[in-house]
Amino acid sequence: MEWLLGKDLDELTRMVTGLGLPRYTGKQLTDWLYKKRVKQIGEMTNLSKEARERLSAHYTVGGFAPEQMQESKDGTRKYLFSTMNRFHIESVMIPDDERTTLCVSAQAGCRMGCRFCMTARQGFQAHLTAGEIISQFQNIDECASLTNAVYMGMGEPMDNLDEVLKSLRILTSDWGWGWSPRRVTVSTIGMLPQLKRFLDESECHLAVSLHHPFDAHRQELVPMQKAHPLAEVLSLIRQYNFRGQRRVSFEYIMFKGVNDALHYAVALARLLKGIECRVNLIRYHAIPGNPLAPSSVEAIALFQKKLSESGVLTTLRASRGEDILAACGLLSTQKRGM
Repeated sequence: MEWLLGKDLDELTRMVTGLGLPRYTGKQLTDWLYKKRVKQIGEMTNLSKEARERLSAHYTVGGFAPEQMQESKDGTRKYLFSTMNRFHIESVMIPDDERTTLCVSAQAGCRMGCRFCMTARQGFQAHLTAGEIISQFQNIDECASLTNAVYMGMGEPMDNLDEVLKSLRILTSDWGWGWSPRRVTVSTIGMLPQLKRFLDESECHLAVSLHHPFDAHRQELVPMQKAHPLAEVLSLIRQYNFRGQRRVSFEYIMFKGVNDALHYAVALARLLKGIECRVNLIRYHAIPGNPLAPSSVEAIALFQKKLSESGVLTTLRASRGEDILAACGLLSTQKRGM
């Protein structure tokens, strides 16, 4: 049966009028779905009994409870969800002082083929609907205490842009969760022209997976560099204003002997000159059978120092949930199948 979860106000309004119900019923539904977050149509008590019966004949609220939860020694939690087509995805809740961030998935698997990512190993299985994305928010224990979200889980958000944008509207609209767009960051390797559409249609923060300042070397790590050259991605970003509250950051995973020498830091600073941004350095989390190795703590510290001296705001992202395979690049449901 079709889900109500994941539908926006316009869709719900068209839907209820098609069932012969008043237009205002659409707004009532958004309140029940995204503010009160009920699980059953029968709980929508300000709808008439007839309205609930008509809705129940064609729709269900939708959403999946997690099939499994693992908790890290640092408090990070990884949730396993099924999808409507019986694949599986993972989401990660990251507690950090006053912030509680959910790292959500946009696809089951991924087709970008990044050499350092466990999700890439399982290949692409399915796009998630907006309902399946929002379900990750609404069906974890920490739902009511979430403060932020990052679209950095399984999949490439720009490869599923229609559903990602719809989920962002639900999160940031007054009739939805009512979040500020500044509470949400969407990650991408830099798919064009989807990136332009995202920048035009959303005010959420942007994070670009960069990982190397030189094209040929980046292509070895991120094969889609060939189809979406970094120079074109940066040229597009330069056309937008990131000097206000909206932020663009560049993710840079540190690989021993691959991208951690100081001359790469100099090249990276030169590449990003003129863009108001920050660089997030991330320690590589090794995956089995992969020749890539993490940079040393000393090499990362020197790289960060060089970037900072070159005028680039640089942070070192703490590894969270590594013991439960919840850290950056480790999400995978390959062994679960259908």
